[in-house]
Amino acid sequence: MSSTKKIAVILSGCGVYDGAEIHESVLTMLAIAKQGAEYTLFAPDIEQHHVINHTNGDEMQEKRNVFIEAARIARGDIKPLSEYKAADFDALMLPGGFGAAKNLSSFAFEGNNCSVETETTRALQDTHASKKPIGALCISPAVVAKVIDNTKVTIGQDKSTADAIEAMGSTHELTNHGEVIIDELNKIATTPCYMLDANILQIEEGAYNVTKAILSMI
Repeated sequence: MSSTKKIAVILSGCGVYDGAEIHESVLTMLAIAKQGAEYTLFAPDIEQHHVINHTNGDEMQEKRNVFIEAARIARGDIKPLSEYKAADFDALMLPGGFGAAKNLSSFAFEGNNCSVETETTRALQDTHASKKPIGALCISPAVVAKVIDNTKVTIGQDKSTADAIEAMGSTHELTNHGEVIIDELNKIATTPCYMLDANILQIEEGAYNVTKAILSMI
C-alpha cells in the first residue's frame, strides 16, 4: 500500500480573469510534487460565467466550458469534479483566480450573499466531514468560508473581501506574502498569493508554504 499522500486540486478554468490563476495552479502542483505527494486535478463540467480577453480585460462574445479550459493547465489529465470522492484523497486544494469567484461561486458578483457551485460545495463539505485538510489560495478562501461555517482564513489585506468573509460568519486574518493562516479546528490553511501585489517568486513561496501546512495536517 503506497504511503504517498494524495491531494485533489480543483481548477476553475484557465486564466486569471475568468478561470483558474495559472501561476497559482501550476505552482501548487509543483509544491505538491516537491514535497513528495501526488496531485489529481478536477474541475466542474459547467459553462464559464463569461470569457475575458486577457490582453485588455474586455468581455468576449463566446462561451467556454470550465472543465475543458482547465484541461489546458492539466495537459488533458483531469477529471470532472462530479467524480471526486473525499475517501480517495488525503486533502483538497483550491488555487485562486477569478474563476473561483465567478465559476465555482458567485462571490465576485454577490459577495457574502453568494452561492457556491453544487459539485464544489459537495467536495468541500465531504472533505471537511471526513476531517481531511483543505488548502485555498488567493480569493478561493472566500469560497471555503461560504461553505464551511466559522472558519479562520486569509485573503491578504483587501478590506472589502475581508469584510464579506466576516459577514459570512468566518474570521479573516491579515497576511503578507508567503504567510499562511492555519485553522487547526477545521483543518484549513490559506494564503493570499495574487490577492496581494505579488511576483511569481512570492506566489511560489505561498503555494509551497500552504501545501506544507496541508501536508502537516494529514
